[in-house]
Amino acid sequence: DNLYEPSNTALIGYLNNALKAKELFLLDRDYVVTNGEVLIVDEHTGRVLPGRRYSEGLHQAIEAKENVEVKAENQTFATITLQNYFRMYDKLAGMTGTAETEAAEFMGTYKLGVLPIPSNRPVIRKDKDDLIFRTKKEKLTAIVRDVAERHAKGQPVLLGTASVESSEILSSLLDVARIPHQVLNAKQNAKEAAVVAVAGRKGAVTVATNMAGRGTDIMLGGNVEFLADAKLKAEGYSPDDTPEEYEKRWPGVLAEVKEQVKDEHEEVKNLGGLYVLGTERHESRRIDNQLRGRSGRQGDPGESRFYLSLEDDLMRLFNTQLVARVMAKGLPEGEPIESKYVSNGVRTAQKTVEARNFEMRKNVLKYDDVMNKQRTVIYAERQMVLKGEDIHEDILKFISDTVESYVRGAMKGSDKPKNWDLDGLKDALNSVMPVLLDWDQVRETIINLKGEKAVTALRDLIVDSVVKVYSLIEDRLGADPLRQIERRVVLSVLDRKWREHLYEMDYLKDGIGLRGMGQRDPLVEYQREGYQMYNSMIEAIKEESIQLLFHIDINQIASTEDISSDDELDEDVAQASSEVDAEDQAAGIVGPAPLSHAEGDVPLSMRPKNEEWKTPWSDGRTFPGTNKNDECPCGSGRKYKLCHGQNEAENKAE
Repeated sequence: DNLYEPSNTALIGYLNNALKAKELFLLDRDYVVTNGEVLIVDEHTGRVLPGRRYSEGLHQAIEAKENVEVKAENQTFATITLQNYFRMYDKLAGMTGTAETEAAEFMGTYKLGVLPIPSNRPVIRKDKDDLIFRTKKEKLTAIVRDVAERHAKGQPVLLGTASVESSEILSSLLDVARIPHQVLNAKQNAKEAAVVAVAGRKGAVTVATNMAGRGTDIMLGGNVEFLADAKLKAEGYSPDDTPEEYEKRWPGVLAEVKEQVKDEHEEVKNLGGLYVLGTERHESRRIDNQLRGRSGRQGDPGESRFYLSLEDDLMRLFNTQLVARVMAKGLPEGEPIESKYVSNGVRTAQKTVEARNFEMRKNVLKYDDVMNKQRTVIYAERQMVLKGEDIHEDILKFISDTVESYVRGAMKGSDKPKNWDLDGLKDALNSVMPVLLDWDQVRETIINLKGEKAVTALRDLIVDSVVKVYSLIEDRLGADPLRQIERRVVLSVLDRKWREHLYEMDYLKDGIGLRGMGQRDPLVEYQREGYQMYNSMIEAIKEESIQLLFHIDINQIASTEDISSDDELDEDVAQASSEVDAEDQAAGIVGPAPLSHAEGDVPLSMRPKNEEWKTPWSDGRTFPGTNKNDECPCGSGRKYKLCHGQNEAENKAE
């Protein structure tokens, strides 16, 4: 069979995910398996990301690969980039020890300058040049030898690795060399505080991923409070089981441990302080600087050095062939080179990767700006409903807009009513809302009109009829209960349609890059199609809300004693929704799914595509102060003068 036949389309996605899971995503590098669950590891922080799952079936493929329970895919309810989340604040500031290397990005994204603050005490840490080996094996052998020498004289050592897998390989080599050590990675994150508290003690050796390089203060001699707590617990006292005895003994033990730590602190300082050994360079200089920054804190002495090999991932971006030729000529096996040229070359490679990542983040932000405008409008509408505001006028407008949508679909490209498909229009509308009209009389009323006049006349006739029926429902239920039902229905439909829209926008973004092959700007195409999809979603929200309101069992609600009961209202809305879905399935529409579930048995050709008749500027808005050649703030992707700027020109003309 041909894999790319239509009947096998679903298999392509499964096979692609299976290949990615097998070859591109590695255990203990990209993810860990804990208690039968696949957990993603953040490549920048080295920490587990609980609750996060890969999308589009990839996480399920990895679960199948690791032979653990395959769980259902998460559904996205809301999405926002961190950049747009931070930009929602009126005032924005931050403090970090490694912002200077990213100063250009802070200015470009947030309009924030970076101001370096001098350290409280001068940094006397010795940052030595990198040592470069030919192979990883030679590098690891040299690392173990260096650690053994430092451990023998009592100097504490922090070994920084790039992944969980690397940390465990190094740990096994230290075990072979019989060097006692602690391991801190995403698998042992529960004991992080305990490991960090003793990492600065005499003779301590700690192997850690970059999770130990961020925000951890490794104190020379150890953490006084942690050691005092450990001593009391060893003597059988704890704040949970014996709180009174624990509190009573705490001051004396704390003072005793403080003296011990003070002496050990001085001893470790004389040995050279904490020695930070990086086993490879990261893609970002920030992460390397964070690791180095664990040593030499508060004016203490310290030392740092990175061990590299020509087989490291980052070195592939550097001219390793030249270095390899130099090393192969005269250096014996296992002998490193220490060169400013190579160290500078590695830093250049890091800058190249950082620039690429910055461009990727900037591109993501440009795409999310399209979603951000849509998100702002939807959330404002949702907030209005949640606050209990009266949306009755909006419901009446939903009716009018939905009717007009169907009327334009019945025009069949003709502005003469005699050519319109009024029979199809009647059937289509009755599947959404009750229209109690004499259609022969309607035909006579509009037969002599043309174009927009005919559309307006037909729309008004139908809307008047539907609103009368809706008024009868209000008389039966009462105004307040109906207002509450309106809010419930709109909230339910809006949330569901927004979730579907997020999926559709994700799929659009995944494939939009291919438009570049057709000499079209993918971002402009994404803006244009995203705007059309947004309009389609809005129309679907209006239509389905109206359909649900007319499908709710009024008699059942009217007979309920407590008509304001949230649970009962939710049940009625859910029941009406399921009835609507059942009707749609019974209609047996063949082909692509319609934009909303209110199609009935009417052909898709009856419904207009929004972009065929609705222009972005038809809402009448203007954006004063916008340059005519700038992109329109509405998100359509057009120039302002060709979009909402036309409304401004019309207003001036009037």
